[in-house]
Amino acid sequence: MSFTQFKPAQQRLQRCELAVPGSNPRMIEKALTCSADYVFLDLEDAVAPDDKVQARKNIIAALNEHDWKSHSKTVSVRINGLDTHYMYRDVVDVVEQAGSTLDTILIPKVGTPSDVYMVDAMVTQIEESKGFENRIGLEALIETALGMANVEAIATSSSRLEAMHFGVADYAASNRARTVNIGGLNPDYPGDQWHAAISRMTVACRAYGLRPIDGPFGDFDDPEGYLLAARRAAALGCEGKWAIHPKQIDLANEVFTPPDAEVNKAKRILEELDKAAKEGKGAASLDGKMIDAASARMAENIVRAAEAIAAKS
Repeated sequence: MSFTQFKPAQQRLQRCELAVPGSNPRMIEKALTCSADYVFLDLEDAVAPDDKVQARKNIIAALNEHDWKSHSKTVSVRINGLDTHYMYRDVVDVVEQAGSTLDTILIPKVGTPSDVYMVDAMVTQIEESKGFENRIGLEALIETALGMANVEAIATSSSRLEAMHFGVADYAASNRARTVNIGGLNPDYPGDQWHAAISRMTVACRAYGLRPIDGPFGDFDDPEGYLLAARRAAALGCEGKWAIHPKQIDLANEVFTPPDAEVNKAKRILEELDKAAKEGKGAASLDGKMIDAASARMAENIVRAAEAIAAKS
């Protein structure tokens, strides 16, 4: 390992992140009892301009009136972009009036480290002014060519930053990429055209201790397509995926929950390597295959994820 290492940001279970428009109080209330680990209350794309102010009020009320933690929910708010006049009031009103109940703020269309810096500075001042005991985390939505070009620098932009998300729809628009469905595959491309982008974001996250999360899949009547997209993201190292409809929640939980057989094998790997270490050996054999320290690190990731899921249950 390099002598230069970055400690992981606060770890949270984030297998599924349900997107809920702040303009719909009924949907917000339903989200409280769903099976998603994470809920983000949206002030941005899911809310029409004329509804922005009321949506902000709805979200503040929902944060204060509902006990999200007792329902095992991490709750986030997606603010409007820094290029809009809605953003500053989103941060000021939500954090001042409901910051003590808020876990994270999701910043859309992050293009440079200074975007995160600005929100960090605002949140820090409000927290100090209000005397909050909790520390609100930040999450960056990487969904433009500029954001992807600067993704490594963004990853180190703030000590509050916990995760980065891949926003495939705006990313496709920013790159003028041809796509047939948000998050789906273009049959003219020989493979997954989102692979390189998700992989680059995931590497930046893992290098600097953040959680990589895959974004939306637009066709909520195509469960198989969603599962395939989620499995590809998981194979690249993502910890979870968005759900834009309740139908997608259980699909995400299924993909990002390690199967019992995988967990049991991981535990066996750790046991065999522990035995080998006591015998002065650095490697061992399991089921006819060599295992070593790298195997242990992969196994530990699986076991830790299973333990976090069990703790929530």
